[in-house]
Amino acid sequence: MTENMLKESFGTLSETINALIKIGYVHDFNIHEECIVCHQENLKLLPSEFQIDKVYRFEGESNPDDQSILYVLSSPKFNVKGTLVNGYGISSDEETSKVIEKLLTHPTDNTPK
Repeated sequence: MTENMLKESFGTLSETINALIKIGYVHDFNIHEECIVCHQENLKLLPSEFQIDKVYRFEGESNPDDQSILYVLSSPKFNVKGTLVNGYGISSDEETSKVIEKLLTHPTDNTPK
């Protein structure tokens, strides 16, 4: 399964996005009106139709305010996988954060809960 290929770190934000594209997370997701949109597929989906497969955090080495978070998302219902980038801390986008809070997070390991 692709989720098992998600590493703890691929390096920088751009290196991580490039590595994720190679394992099938090819779509670039954005937030619009409390939905997730994928312009490549002309999809507008509710948060309940997506799941978070992995989350990566990045901090700029030269500027602590340069912080970003990369959400690795998938929708089995629509058979699409991709990424969504947001700032965090003071750089966070409130609309994106509200939608992300509604998404279902799925752990990638198989340990019993």
